[in-house]
Amino acid sequence: MLELSIKAIGTRTSKWGEGPIWWNNQLVYVDIEGHALITLNPITNEEVSWNVGERIGTVVPREQGGFLYAGDNGISTFDPTTSEKQNLADPESEKRATNRFNDGKCDPAGRLWAGTISLVKNIGDANLYMLDTDGTLQLKVDEVTNSNGICWSADATTMYYIDTMTKQIRAYDYDNASGSISNATIAVDTAAQGYTSSPDGMTIDADGNLWVAFCHGGCVTCFDPTTGKELRKVELPCLETTACAFGGSNLDRLFVTTGIHSKLEEADAGKVFVIDGLGVQGVPAFAYKG
Repeated sequence: MLELSIKAIGTRTSKWGEGPIWWNNQLVYVDIEGHALITLNPITNEEVSWNVGERIGTVVPREQGGFLYAGDNGISTFDPTTSEKQNLADPESEKRATNRFNDGKCDPAGRLWAGTISLVKNIGDANLYMLDTDGTLQLKVDEVTNSNGICWSADATTMYYIDTMTKQIRAYDYDNASGSISNATIAVDTAAQGYTSSPDGMTIDADGNLWVAFCHGGCVTCFDPTTGKELRKVELPCLETTACAFGGSNLDRLFVTTGIHSKLEEADAGKVFVIDGLGVQGVPAFAYKG
């Protein structure tokens, strides 16, 4: 049995860390309320951050270099060498006061999937979009409230997706060639499992199990999406655990972003945590191919 280790790494304290992804031997993540895109080398603790001038919900690497991010002003490219930005899509500009982009990831074909959140909790007023590699934007799931974690099975036949307000993880039949989704079912009902906190960011391991960070829950939980049952739960020393991603040279380290609770004093809140000794591996991340 491996010994579990949980520790805070890096020097940055984010207001609301989110969207971790392992790429080019480093962790890339965002500080939503700090308007920052950050890279972190977990071996050296070296960090680099860029202020993008808006709340930024998620970031992915681009195959041709640089990053793609989604935030207050829609989906934009970002060149870290020049800090130049170029907006590619802004489907909810008329809702600028109430909505922004939140979580997202690239599918195995290199398309970006990113969704919006209603900041004023207007039920069903947000959406999930797909930015294809040719730059066209498609609405994929409507009547969402808080678009959050998303990932795909290793064979790219299933997409898993969280609308946080439902407290459920949905599974969709997935066509990787076209990006079409169908036949939505409930893979995991976290409320039925006894969770009162909110399922947030999510990743998948090489065995096909889902790892979900629980906002206001102080934990990351592994679920079997075929049975919907909890397999393992790891408690963390701060309440606002927001998202998780496997990384490291063997993809066997689980990195967890966190945020600062408005009313609690927690020593390491806002730090990135790394969990070692889980005995499982993740799967590689995908870059945007557009």
